[in-house]
Amino acid sequence: MSYKVVEYLREDGTSPYEEWFMGLDTVAAAKITTVKLKMEQGNLSKVKWFRGIGEYRLDWGPDYRVYIGRDGERLIILLGGGTKKGQQKDIDRAETIWEDYKKRKAGQKKK
Repeated sequence: MSYKVVEYLREDGTSPYEEWFMGLDTVAAAKITTVKLKMEQGNLSKVKWFRGIGEYRLDWGPDYRVYIGRDGERLIILLGGGTKKGQQKDIDRAETIWEDYKKRKAGQKKK
């Protein structure tokens, strides 16, 4: 099964994932791009799901994490990223973003 992988966008059009990604060095960015491609191809074997979000663990460098939400059967929403060192703060941020995504989506359905 393949997935459509998209970035979460705030109401102002900015992306928390992009903000994090743009701060990575070239090698780390390449590794994270590979993670995104694996998810698009349906490989979620390195994702740990909890409290409604997923954490893709990349055991390289400072142990990078990519936080995602799953909307339906084939849509993955990129919420943000981080490292093992800032894991709890990054999880909290991803949960807040995911809640905002769900609220905004529910609001759109009512219109």
